[in-house]
Amino acid sequence: MSTEQPPANQRDIEEGVRTDFRNAMSYGSYLDLERILSAQHPVSTPEHHDEMLFIIQHQTSELWLKLMLHELVEARRLLDANDIGKALKCLARVKHIQKTLTEQWSVLATLTPREYAQFRGFLGSASGFQSFQYRAVEFILGNKHAGMLKVHQSDPKAHELLENLLNEPTLYDAFLAALARKGYDIPAQILNRDVTKPWSFQESLIPVFKDIYESEDTLWSLYQACEDLVDVEDNFQAWRFRHLRVVQRTIGFKRGTGGSSGVDFLKRALDLTFFPELFAVRTEIGN
Repeated sequence: MSTEQPPANQRDIEEGVRTDFRNAMSYGSYLDLERILSAQHPVSTPEHHDEMLFIIQHQTSELWLKLMLHELVEARRLLDANDIGKALKCLARVKHIQKTLTEQWSVLATLTPREYAQFRGFLGSASGFQSFQYRAVEFILGNKHAGMLKVHQSDPKAHELLENLLNEPTLYDAFLAALARKGYDIPAQILNRDVTKPWSFQESLIPVFKDIYESEDTLWSLYQACEDLVDVEDNFQAWRFRHLRVVQRTIGFKRGTGGSSGVDFLKRALDLTFFPELFAVRTEIGN
Protein backbone atom coordinates (compact mmCIF):
# COMPACT_ATOMS: atom_id res chain seq x y z
CA MET A 1 0.00 0.00 0.00
CA SER A 2 1.35 3.39 -0.92
CA THR A 3 2.16 5.68 1.96
CA GLU A 4 2.59 8.69 -0.28
CA GLN A 5 0.59 11.62 1.00
CA PRO A 6 -1.59 13.63 -1.39
CA PRO A 7 -0.50 17.19 -2.16
CA ALA A 8 -1.76 19.93 0.11
CA ASN A 9 -5.38 20.94 -0.49
CA GLN A 10 -6.18 17.73 -2.38
CA ARG A 11 -8.38 14.83 -1.30
CA ASP A 12 -7.07 11.36 -2.10
CA ILE A 13 -9.35 9.06 -4.10
CA GLU A 14 -10.34 6.12 -1.90
CA GLU A 15 -9.46 2.64 -3.14
CA GLY A 16 -13.13 1.60 -3.30
CA VAL A 17 -14.16 4.45 -5.60
CA ARG A 18 -15.05 3.13 -9.05
CA THR A 19 -13.27 4.79 -11.96
CA ASP A 20 -13.88 2.39 -14.87
CA PHE A 21 -17.34 2.70 -16.46
CA ARG A 22 -16.75 0.94 -19.76
CA ASN A 23 -19.21 -1.80 -18.74
CA ALA A 24 -21.18 -0.07 -16.01
CA MET A 25 -23.75 2.68 -15.70
CA SER A 26 -22.21 6.04 -14.87
CA TYR A 27 -23.71 9.24 -13.52
CA GLY A 28 -23.63 10.78 -16.98
CA SER A 29 -25.23 7.84 -18.75
CA TYR A 30 -27.98 7.49 -16.11
CA LEU A 31 -28.91 11.17 -16.52
CA ASP A 32 -28.38 11.16 -20.29
CA LEU A 33 -26.13 14.17 -19.85
CA GLU A 34 -24.69 13.92 -23.33
CA ARG A 35 -28.06 14.83 -24.80
CA ILE A 36 -29.04 17.32 -22.09
CA LEU A 37 -25.79 19.28 -22.20
CA SER A 38 -25.74 19.35 -25.99
CA ALA A 39 -29.32 20.64 -26.23
CA GLN A 40 -28.40 24.33 -26.08
CA HIS A 41 -28.32 25.78 -29.59
CA PRO A 42 -28.00 29.57 -29.72
CA VAL A 43 -29.43 31.03 -32.92
CA SER A 44 -27.97 34.55 -32.77
CA THR A 45 -25.37 35.51 -35.40
CA PRO A 46 -22.76 36.20 -34.27
CA GLU A 47 -23.55 34.13 -31.20
CA HIS A 48 -24.40 36.42 -28.28
CA HIS A 49 -22.83 35.47 -24.96
CA ASP A 50 -26.07 35.92 -22.98
CA GLU A 51 -28.26 33.76 -25.19
CA MET A 52 -26.95 30.70 -23.32
CA LEU A 53 -28.43 32.09 -20.10
CA PHE A 54 -31.76 32.64 -21.84
CA ILE A 55 -31.88 29.10 -23.20
CA ILE A 56 -30.83 27.35 -19.99
CA GLN A 57 -33.26 29.44 -17.92
CA HIS A 58 -36.16 28.22 -20.02
CA GLN A 59 -34.93 24.64 -20.39
CA THR A 60 -34.56 24.20 -16.63
CA SER A 61 -37.99 25.76 -16.13
CA GLU A 62 -39.44 23.16 -18.47
CA LEU A 63 -37.79 20.37 -16.47
CA TRP A 64 -39.31 21.69 -13.26
CA LEU A 65 -42.70 22.04 -14.97
CA LYS A 66 -42.43 18.41 -16.06
CA LEU A 67 -41.89 17.34 -12.46
CA MET A 68 -44.66 19.62 -11.19
CA LEU A 69 -47.14 18.12 -13.64
CA HIS A 70 -45.94 14.63 -12.69
CA GLU A 71 -46.69 15.38 -9.03
CA LEU A 72 -50.05 17.05 -9.69
CA VAL A 73 -51.28 14.12 -11.77
CA GLU A 74 -50.25 11.74 -8.99
CA ALA A 75 -51.90 13.93 -6.34
CA ARG A 76 -55.14 13.81 -8.32
CA ARG A 77 -54.88 10.02 -8.60
CA LEU A 78 -54.29 9.69 -4.87
CA LEU A 79 -57.28 11.90 -4.07
CA ASP A 80 -59.40 9.69 -6.32
CA ALA A 81 -58.14 6.73 -4.26
CA ASN A 82 -58.99 8.55 -0.97
CA ASP A 83 -55.30 8.60 -0.01
CA ILE A 84 -55.23 12.21 1.10
CA GLY A 85 -52.05 11.84 3.15
CA LYS A 86 -49.94 10.79 0.16
CA ALA A 87 -51.61 13.42 -2.01
CA LEU A 88 -50.43 16.04 0.48
CA LYS A 89 -46.88 14.75 0.11
CA CYS A 90 -47.10 15.42 -3.63
CA LEU A 91 -48.45 18.93 -3.00
CA ALA A 92 -45.62 19.62 -0.56
CA ARG A 93 -43.15 18.80 -3.33
CA VAL A 94 -45.09 20.94 -5.81
CA LYS A 95 -44.76 23.93 -3.47
CA HIS A 96 -40.98 23.53 -3.30
CA ILE A 97 -40.81 23.29 -7.10
CA GLN A 98 -42.85 26.47 -7.40
CA LYS A 99 -40.50 28.36 -5.11
CA THR A 100 -37.51 27.18 -7.12
CA LEU A 101 -39.16 28.33 -10.36
CA THR A 102 -39.91 31.74 -8.86
CA GLU A 103 -36.37 32.16 -7.54
CA GLN A 104 -35.00 31.34 -11.00
CA TRP A 105 -36.33 34.64 -12.33
CA SER A 106 -33.56 36.40 -10.39
CA VAL A 107 -30.99 34.76 -12.68
CA LEU A 108 -32.75 35.91 -15.84
CA ALA A 109 -33.10 39.39 -14.32
CA THR A 110 -29.33 39.77 -14.62
CA LEU A 111 -29.90 40.09 -18.38
CA THR A 112 -29.94 43.82 -19.15
CA PRO A 113 -32.36 45.38 -21.66
CA ARG A 114 -29.50 46.13 -24.05
CA GLU A 115 -28.10 42.59 -23.84
CA TYR A 116 -31.47 41.00 -24.54
CA ALA A 117 -32.21 43.41 -27.37
CA GLN A 118 -29.02 42.27 -29.10
CA PHE A 119 -30.35 38.74 -29.68
CA ARG A 120 -34.14 39.00 -29.14
CA GLY A 121 -34.81 39.44 -32.84
CA PHE A 122 -33.31 36.02 -33.57
CA LEU A 123 -36.04 34.32 -31.50
CA GLY A 124 -38.62 34.91 -34.21
CA SER A 125 -42.09 34.00 -32.92
CA ALA A 126 -40.81 31.66 -30.17
CA SER A 127 -42.41 32.57 -26.85
CA GLY A 128 -42.97 31.10 -23.39
CA PHE A 129 -46.69 31.47 -24.16
CA GLN A 130 -46.22 28.35 -26.29
CA SER A 131 -45.05 26.19 -23.36
CA PHE A 132 -47.41 23.21 -23.41
CA GLN A 133 -46.23 22.05 -20.00
CA TYR A 134 -47.09 25.40 -18.42
CA ARG A 135 -50.50 25.17 -20.05
CA ALA A 136 -50.87 21.59 -18.81
CA VAL A 137 -50.21 22.71 -15.23
CA GLU A 138 -52.81 25.46 -15.59
CA PHE A 139 -55.31 22.95 -17.01
CA ILE A 140 -54.96 20.45 -14.17
CA LEU A 141 -55.27 23.26 -11.63
CA GLY A 142 -58.51 24.45 -13.24
CA ASN A 143 -57.65 27.22 -15.68
CA LYS A 144 -59.08 25.40 -18.70
CA HIS A 145 -59.12 27.13 -22.10
CA ALA A 146 -60.01 25.02 -25.13
CA GLY A 147 -58.77 27.76 -27.46
CA MET A 148 -55.22 27.20 -26.26
CA LEU A 149 -55.11 23.86 -28.07
CA LYS A 150 -54.80 25.73 -31.37
CA VAL A 151 -51.34 26.90 -30.34
CA HIS A 152 -50.16 23.27 -30.22
CA GLN A 153 -51.73 21.84 -33.39
CA SER A 154 -48.28 21.43 -34.93
CA ASP A 155 -47.13 19.26 -32.00
CA PRO A 156 -49.32 16.13 -31.86
CA LYS A 157 -47.98 14.88 -28.51
CA ALA A 158 -48.45 18.23 -26.80
CA HIS A 159 -51.90 18.62 -28.34
CA GLU A 160 -52.93 15.15 -27.13
CA LEU A 161 -51.70 15.83 -23.60
CA LEU A 162 -53.62 19.10 -23.37
CA GLU A 163 -56.73 17.65 -24.97
CA ASN A 164 -56.73 14.85 -22.40
CA LEU A 165 -56.26 17.26 -19.51
CA LEU A 166 -58.99 19.50 -20.91
CA ASN A 167 -61.44 16.59 -20.74
CA GLU A 168 -60.31 15.26 -17.38
CA PRO A 169 -61.29 16.47 -13.88
CA THR A 170 -58.94 18.96 -12.26
CA LEU A 171 -57.08 18.52 -9.00
CA TYR A 172 -59.79 20.63 -7.33
CA ASP A 173 -62.53 18.44 -8.82
CA ALA A 174 -60.79 15.41 -7.34
CA PHE A 175 -60.54 17.10 -3.93
CA LEU A 176 -64.21 18.07 -3.92
CA ALA A 177 -65.19 14.53 -4.89
CA ALA A 178 -63.06 13.21 -2.02
CA LEU A 179 -64.84 15.60 0.35
CA ALA A 180 -68.21 14.33 -0.91
CA ARG A 181 -67.12 10.76 -0.17
CA LYS A 182 -66.22 11.94 3.36
CA GLY A 183 -69.81 13.09 3.82
CA TYR A 184 -69.52 16.79 3.04
CA ASP A 185 -72.43 18.36 1.18
CA ILE A 186 -70.90 19.05 -2.22
CA PRO A 187 -73.76 19.93 -4.61
CA ALA A 188 -74.36 17.40 -7.40
CA GLN A 189 -74.13 20.06 -10.10
CA ILE A 190 -70.56 20.75 -8.99
CA LEU A 191 -69.59 17.08 -8.86
CA ASN A 192 -71.08 16.58 -12.33
CA ARG A 193 -69.94 19.84 -13.90
CA ASP A 194 -68.52 20.18 -17.42
CA VAL A 195 -64.83 19.76 -16.62
CA THR A 196 -63.77 21.24 -19.97
CA LYS A 197 -64.82 24.66 -18.67
CA PRO A 198 -62.65 26.85 -16.46
CA TRP A 199 -63.56 26.78 -12.80
CA SER A 200 -65.92 29.54 -11.69
CA PHE A 201 -66.71 30.69 -8.17
CA GLN A 202 -69.30 28.50 -6.41
CA GLU A 203 -71.00 30.22 -3.49
CA SER A 204 -72.49 26.91 -2.33
CA LEU A 205 -69.02 25.66 -1.34
CA ILE A 206 -68.44 28.42 1.22
CA PRO A 207 -70.44 26.68 4.00
CA VAL A 208 -68.53 23.45 3.32
CA PHE A 209 -65.14 25.09 3.71
CA LYS A 210 -66.34 27.16 6.66
CA ASP A 211 -67.22 23.92 8.42
CA ILE A 212 -63.83 22.39 7.59
CA TYR A 213 -62.00 25.41 8.98
CA GLU A 214 -64.15 25.95 12.08
CA SER A 215 -65.14 22.47 13.23
CA GLU A 216 -63.02 20.80 15.90
CA ASP A 217 -64.03 17.47 14.35
CA THR A 218 -62.34 18.19 11.03
CA LEU A 219 -59.69 15.69 10.04
CA TRP A 220 -56.33 17.42 10.03
CA SER A 221 -55.57 16.09 6.54
CA LEU A 222 -58.62 17.89 5.11
CA TYR A 223 -57.68 21.17 6.75
CA GLN A 224 -54.11 20.75 5.53
CA ALA A 225 -55.29 19.97 2.01
CA CYS A 226 -57.21 23.26 1.93
CA GLU A 227 -54.17 25.18 3.12
CA ASP A 228 -51.88 23.40 0.66
CA LEU A 229 -54.16 24.36 -2.22
CA VAL A 230 -54.08 27.96 -1.04
CA ASP A 231 -50.28 27.78 -0.93
CA VAL A 232 -50.18 26.37 -4.47
CA GLU A 233 -52.30 29.26 -5.76
CA ASP A 234 -50.28 31.85 -3.83
CA ASN A 235 -47.05 30.41 -5.20
CA PHE A 236 -48.45 30.40 -8.73
CA GLN A 237 -49.43 34.05 -8.43
CA ALA A 238 -45.98 34.90 -7.06
CA TRP A 239 -44.46 33.22 -10.13
CA ARG A 240 -46.77 35.13 -12.45
CA PHE A 241 -45.95 38.44 -10.78
CA ARG A 242 -42.20 37.81 -10.81
CA HIS A 243 -42.45 36.86 -14.49
CA LEU A 244 -44.28 40.09 -15.24
CA ARG A 245 -41.72 42.23 -13.41
CA VAL A 246 -38.73 40.57 -15.08
CA VAL A 247 -40.32 41.06 -18.50
CA GLN A 248 -41.10 44.69 -17.71
CA ARG A 249 -37.58 45.47 -16.52
CA THR A 250 -36.08 43.74 -19.58
CA ILE A 251 -38.28 44.80 -22.52
CA GLY A 252 -40.53 47.47 -21.03
CA PHE A 253 -43.87 47.54 -22.84
CA LYS A 254 -42.78 45.98 -26.13
CA ARG A 255 -45.04 43.33 -27.68
CA GLY A 256 -44.18 39.73 -26.86
CA THR A 257 -42.28 37.66 -29.40
CA GLY A 258 -45.32 35.37 -29.68
CA GLY A 259 -47.61 38.25 -30.61
CA SER A 260 -49.12 39.12 -27.23
CA SER A 261 -49.30 42.65 -25.83
CA GLY A 262 -46.50 41.72 -23.44
CA VAL A 263 -46.72 43.17 -19.93
CA ASP A 264 -50.42 44.05 -20.23
CA PHE A 265 -51.20 40.47 -21.24
CA LEU A 266 -49.24 39.13 -18.25
CA LYS A 267 -51.03 41.53 -15.89
CA ARG A 268 -54.39 40.07 -16.86
CA ALA A 269 -53.19 36.62 -15.78
CA LEU A 270 -53.03 37.93 -12.21
CA ASP A 271 -56.84 38.05 -12.20
CA LEU A 272 -57.10 34.30 -12.85
CA THR A 273 -57.80 32.07 -9.86
CA PHE A 274 -57.84 28.32 -9.24
CA PHE A 275 -59.55 27.88 -5.86
CA PRO A 276 -61.55 31.08 -5.21
CA GLU A 277 -63.77 29.58 -2.49
CA LEU A 278 -60.74 28.78 -0.33
CA PHE A 279 -59.92 32.49 -0.29
CA ALA A 280 -63.51 33.75 -0.01
CA VAL A 281 -64.25 31.55 3.01
CA ARG A 282 -61.75 33.54 5.08
CA THR A 283 -64.20 36.44 5.17
CA GLU A 284 -66.80 34.16 6.74
CA ILE A 285 -64.65 32.35 9.31
CA GLY A 286 -65.57 33.50 12.79
CA ASN A 287 -68.80 35.23 11.70
